[in-house]
Amino acid sequence: MNKYKIYNMIIVKKSGYLHYKSIRFKCALGKTGIKKNKLEGDKSTPFGTFNILKVYYRDDKIKKIKTNLKKIKIKKNMGWCDDPASRFYNKQIKLPNKSNHEKLFRNDNLYNVILVLDYNINPTIKNKGSAIFLHVAKNNFSPTKGCVALKQNDLLFLLSLINKNTKIKIGNN
Repeated sequence: MNKYKIYNMIIVKKSGYLHYKSIRFKCALGKTGIKKNKLEGDKSTPFGTFNILKVYYRDDKIKKIKTNLKKIKIKKNMGWCDDPASRFYNKQIKLPNKSNHEKLFRNDNLYNVILVLDYNINPTIKNKGSAIFLHVAKNNFSPTKGCVALKQNDLLFLLSLINKNTKIKIGNN
């Protein structure tokens, strides 16, 4: 890996810190830590290096997002399928939907900004885990169900720095 690629890498450590270049942010991880063999519902954050596919955001809560990544406004009828039995598993879906899912338009602020990671996307393997995002953390940084979460201001700042070539490396270091 060349120096540029290493420098354009977000590093997430099990200590609960995310590093990008010389910047460090506190982050929340899955309740059961970082695992190489993640399974649906195990509340772990997957180990590995991932691309950032796109950014979803609430335009009623976030007025301006400075980023070079593809942005999608979250609408009230948007969800993400986390049902391994569904043909839409680990994909954005339109609500209402009979499959188990997460609503992207939430009452709390956790999904004001979502960076979709390419974990278990292509190909999608049933029961390997779904909806792995970089999103807004709870105020107390309590554990996630498997995502990485930052304070909203930190996430927006990070978003202004990264580009389509930035990768996120989640490790046990």
